[in-house]
Amino acid sequence: MEDNSKKEYLTIAELAKILGISRIAVFKKVKKGQIKAEKIGRNYAIPKTAVADILGKELGKSDKEEIDKAVHKTVKEYGETLKLLGKE
Repeated sequence: MEDNSKKEYLTIAELAKILGISRIAVFKKVKKGQIKAEKIGRNYAIPKTAVADILGKELGKSDKEEIDKAVHKTVKEYGETLKLLGKE
């Protein structure tokens, strides 16, 4: 039996099981670049360090900057409306 705690990578099938989606869905996300993976031979390996990002538990610096920009834009455009909604 293999000790999975020492593995540095997950297979597409293992990640699919963790996410609760099909292997095909994971494969499509890898091909689109939505999930970072390394191609090893004919297979893809997903680094365990990327799993937290995939699950949304950690945000990268670029993700945080994108969220900050969106919040700033929303407040700038809808600030008065948000204030009025906050009073209700």
